[in-house]
Amino acid sequence: MTKKALLVLADGSSFEGESFGAASTAYGEVVFNTSMTGYQEMLTDPSYGGQILVPTYPIIGNYGICPEDVESSRVQVRGFVVRENCALPSHWHSKGTVHEYLANAGVPGISGVDTRAITRRLRSVGVMMGVVTSSMSSCEAVEYIKGLPGYDVVDYVAEVSTRNPYQWQGPKNEARPAFKIAAMDYGLKYNISRILTGLGCAVTIVPCNVSAEEIFELKPDGVVLSPGPGDPALLGYIEKTVRNLVGKTPIMGICLGHQMLGRVFGADTFKLKFGHRGGNHPVRDNATGRIYITAQNHGYAVDPDHLKRDVEVSHMNLNDNTVEGLRHRSLPVMSIQYHSEASPGPRDNMYLFQRFLEMVSESKGH
Repeated sequence: MTKKALLVLADGSSFEGESFGAASTAYGEVVFNTSMTGYQEMLTDPSYGGQILVPTYPIIGNYGICPEDVESSRVQVRGFVVRENCALPSHWHSKGTVHEYLANAGVPGISGVDTRAITRRLRSVGVMMGVVTSSMSSCEAVEYIKGLPGYDVVDYVAEVSTRNPYQWQGPKNEARPAFKIAAMDYGLKYNISRILTGLGCAVTIVPCNVSAEEIFELKPDGVVLSPGPGDPALLGYIEKTVRNLVGKTPIMGICLGHQMLGRVFGADTFKLKFGHRGGNHPVRDNATGRIYITAQNHGYAVDPDHLKRDVEVSHMNLNDNTVEGLRHRSLPVMSIQYHSEASPGPRDNMYLFQRFLEMVSESKGH
């Protein structure tokens, strides 16, 4: 017996389907992702903290769940909304179904809904809060939403960040690490650490609330500011730390880390109507004119109007001309709005980690 469930949006729109995963109610900002694969990476991406995720690809779960494909220690989405939930996955790596995965994590899902209609609604009206429920009527759910905080008033970074520093344990390598990198965890995806260790670095992950002084005690050769969820304007404590890091160590900012650097450099940040989430976003490198296809997951962007003169826009989004990267003209600081680590998405942009390490090497006089 399948149980009926509803996705109800704050504007009163209601979509009826079937419950899977946990039999519970979830509340969050409803967003969509256009990637055709990588649902497990999406589910475990901390940048989805506080959000209900709608993949636009129609069938989800067909290759099951693989323990090696996670991007954090747990499922991060609040709820999952799909057109078709595949109950019989076929893949030699699979260890279970999406239904089992969500149920074990206490996260509800809803299947059998028109995800195209939901996506069109969010594209035309903008992202909004919503509820996945199998116990409320649509009217009850709308009233429930009214009594809960909006997405832009909650510090989700504090919810997803590690509580204690730890050393990333990558594949054993007897060679001495080329560099020591401190990664600030605003919602760090594991693949960032995998790539850096693969390039010969020793990576220490630190909580979002550490000070610059605490980071310098680790004696890092460079610092990575990670992606993460939520409104960067709420993160004054992180902005203060980043401000105290600039000019004292090489820095690479990714997604939320990029936005925090933008704010430190005088720019404002603003909320996009429906964000960039998917694996097919074209970005131009302004220095070379080359176009890259990028993986993205963000709902806010940097407004370049008040950037300091010693900072330039290095990359632009070709869909809407929003800022996709910054570069300091004299200091070893670079940032990108998109996800160079992919997971999911194209791996075209992993060269940026090498570019960062070249910057680190130059700062050390190698």
